[in-house]
Amino acid sequence: MSSARVDYIAPWWTYWLHNFPHINLRFQPIDNSFQPEEENYQQSLIFLACLAAVGLGLNLLCLAIYLSCLCCCHKDEEEESKKPNSCCVTWSAVTAGLITCIAVGVGFYGNSETNDGVYQLTYSLYNANHTLGGVDSLVTGTMGSMKSGLHQHLARLDEIFATRGDYVQTLQFMQQMADNVIKQLLGLPDWEEAKVDLASIADQTARVEYYRWLTYLLILIMDLIICLLACLGLAKQSRWLLTTMMVFGVLTLVLSWTSLGADLASAVGTSDFCVSPDKFLLSQTKGVIGTDIVHYYLYCNQTLSNPFQQPLTIFQRSLTTMQIQIHGLLQFAVPLFPTAERDLLGIQHVLNSSEASLHQLTALLDCRGLNKDYLDAMVGVCYDGVEGVLYLCLFSSLASCAFTVMLCAIPRAWRQIACRERDYDDINEEDPFNPRARRIVAQNPNLTNMHSFCSYSSSMGSQTSIHPPAPTVSNAPMSENMNQAALFGGNPRYENVPLIGRGSPPPSYSPSMRATYLSMTEEQIRHFGNDFQA
Repeated sequence: MSSARVDYIAPWWTYWLHNFPHINLRFQPIDNSFQPEEENYQQSLIFLACLAAVGLGLNLLCLAIYLSCLCCCHKDEEEESKKPNSCCVTWSAVTAGLITCIAVGVGFYGNSETNDGVYQLTYSLYNANHTLGGVDSLVTGTMGSMKSGLHQHLARLDEIFATRGDYVQTLQFMQQMADNVIKQLLGLPDWEEAKVDLASIADQTARVEYYRWLTYLLILIMDLIICLLACLGLAKQSRWLLTTMMVFGVLTLVLSWTSLGADLASAVGTSDFCVSPDKFLLSQTKGVIGTDIVHYYLYCNQTLSNPFQQPLTIFQRSLTTMQIQIHGLLQFAVPLFPTAERDLLGIQHVLNSSEASLHQLTALLDCRGLNKDYLDAMVGVCYDGVEGVLYLCLFSSLASCAFTVMLCAIPRAWRQIACRERDYDDINEEDPFNPRARRIVAQNPNLTNMHSFCSYSSSMGSQTSIHPPAPTVSNAPMSENMNQAALFGGNPRYENVPLIGRGSPPPSYSPSMRATYLSMTEEQIRHFGNDFQA
């Protein structure tokens, strides 16, 4: 037996978690020994979970203060102030996305590690349950064969050998040996209760672990989807998508802090058990199994004697003595009593099957099998399990930070989008230089009330009611005035009369607009000038 299986050594992180302050709900320090049935110990774990609830409250309070300041502070939306804010929102979104991706990766690893540890625990419990069940089955079967089968054969042989006193004494001696074997088997501990407890614990643990694994898997996927949709809303500048993601972000923030509290309490409680598991197991098996037997299986040390060595040795010697007696009767009594051969062979078959059961029982009662299951369970719980729970705590912390940053960035982005839309709506839609007006005209070509610099017949009739200034006021020739009127679509409200009167040059236009102006025919300009003079 290797030294690795002699002693169990708890990992360092279990000692670190074990040293966490254990305080009950009355703020009184208590013993950090693993005592799940004690009310004060339960309150100490609840207190750790309440610390996460306090952190959630402070987080939500800081978010509320930030949003209140954001709503109350009205800064000038100048171009100099918009650029830094946009940059801040962008970098906040990038930071939140990166932290979320890291948190999801850590969460997947921690969820897998925890699941592996719990699976190893349940597998070891099922193996131990199978071993104890095999021991109980062998003991019950051997005792049944000794009580019923051997007793019937001895009773018939007693009738057959009634005339031979020496043979009857041999039968009585064999009956004493059989009773001695039954007595030794009754001295073995009753494993039935322990077997049922292990099976129920394994079933409940596997069921709880399945739902825990599935819940964390859904939380991880939901965190990733919310982060991606929030980034999509920022890229598309979708206010309704950002608002929806903000609501889901708050819910995810609450879930993150809740899972952090549950994982922290679970990690501390499990670490309290991992630091001294033998102490807890001794207290649980007290009155059911002897202390020497529990020590024998927990430590499996060569210095510890096998508590079953004496009854198994007596069992073996009794069987050997009975087989010697049966062999002598077959050799000397069968020639005299041929009818006794069948019962003697039946007794020999019972003794052979009992001997086979003895060898199996010796192997199952050896400490190496159950000690291996015990060590595997401890490694699964205290190494993989607690380590995975610590990674899940890290995931919850990173997720809460990421969604806090996201909840700070979304309202600012939402406000910037609203300001841009408001500034965009303030532009005059009838302004021919407004690109929005061009899109409206392109989408509605039949719209006749939109005046453009290319619409020459839209407002001809209304121009007769406007009296232009006297020709003597303007130093510009008439053709120049007509060109300017034609360029503005004939609508007087686009004619800057004082500028024309001072002889100021027309406003500058882009090359594309200038090419459009030059594309007008001379006939259209002449016709428009006649209408203007009339």
